[in-house]
Amino acid sequence: MGVTSIAAAMRNPFWRLKSLPWVILLQVALAAVAIATAADLLLTQGLSLLLSNAGSGLLPLLQLLFMVLPVIAGFVVGALALTLLERWFTSRVYIDTGVLWALVPCVTLVIFVKGFLPIPAALVTMSYPLVVGVLLGVFVVGKRHWRRW
Repeated sequence: MGVTSIAAAMRNPFWRLKSLPWVILLQVALAAVAIATAADLLLTQGLSLLLSNAGSGLLPLLQLLFMVLPVIAGFVVGALALTLLERWFTSRVYIDTGVLWALVPCVTLVIFVKGFLPIPAALVTMSYPLVVGVLLGVFVVGKRHWRRW
């Protein structure tokens, strides 16, 4: 950071928020949630087939799976969003901790808005476990970007 940007950041604590690439992050979040929604539809079909053919001995295991599945789905959405950001926008966005933190609410916002659309979904719906999974996915996969300031 230059001297003027440090001085601007000290005068205005929201300077960093205004300088983040919000439009690019929202585009990445939209693409990641669209891909995850398509995968969610396919996974829902597969799980319905599995449930119709499952015996009573597998039901406790399936209940455990359904408790963990929203966190796993959120992890995948967060990791996918970061991977798309790294692949498509590396030349335009310097990925640091602030960008990682900004990616989480962007993905959450897109998932929230998707809830108002008539798109059937089983896993990629707004919930606390999904948001925790998104947070974990972004920061576990983006570990190499943590130390960049």
